[in-house]
Amino acid sequence: MRRDHRPYYLKKTYLKFQQVYARHFLAPQLDRLGPGFTVIQPWNIEVFGRPIKIGKHANILSTADKKIRLTVWPEEAGKGGIEIGDYCLICPGVRISSAAHIRIGDNTMLASHAYITDADWHGIYNRIWTIGPAKAVSIGENVWIGDSAIICKGVSIGNNSIIGAGSVVVRSIPENTIAVGNPARVVKTLNPQKPFAKRAEWFADPVLLQQDIDTIDRENLKGNSFFHWIRTLLAPRSSD
Repeated sequence: MRRDHRPYYLKKTYLKFQQVYARHFLAPQLDRLGPGFTVIQPWNIEVFGRPIKIGKHANILSTADKKIRLTVWPEEAGKGGIEIGDYCLICPGVRISSAAHIRIGDNTMLASHAYITDADWHGIYNRIWTIGPAKAVSIGENVWIGDSAIICKGVSIGNNSIIGAGSVVVRSIPENTIAVGNPARVVKTLNPQKPFAKRAEWFADPVLLQQDIDTIDRENLKGNSFFHWIRTLLAPRSSD
């Protein structure tokens, strides 16, 4: 389909159902899911272990073919954990696996298929050691992790930095830089004096934001009827 043919009320009902599902089935699996969250297809988010904490106004987007997996599997009791800050974006296919500890700062964006791990998950010489060497990962605030990037154990990424798509980060990256490649290397330094527009600003007035989104939905779905939507599902046309 080239556009959304659902009637407005049907889309709003579906969005509400997703939030209710997240509140009743996803949130109890987490140690914290902050207020103001938006979760798309929460039934495609797989959670294993604890503690896993997600801050307020999280946007978590998953699909059936790109599930999100949050896993804590420590070798010893009291270790391991995933902590995700406020206003973060988690795109389809993201995987986060922790045996030590992974902390992700506020306003950070994880693009599709990004993978963050703080362990090797096998020993180099002892291949039956299921955890392998583990060392905590720290990702700063307002960081952008590109599509299919891999963040390895023991890495720190500074505030405002960008990791290019497909990069493999095996050494720490300083703040206000862009790093790309395998292994990732800094290729550009950002101007720290230039202000950053952060995701928190988008949520500065949640009520107004929701009103704006609602206005856009009403305009885009205007004129759609239930029977028109059913027709596009059962007998789609090239004009649809």
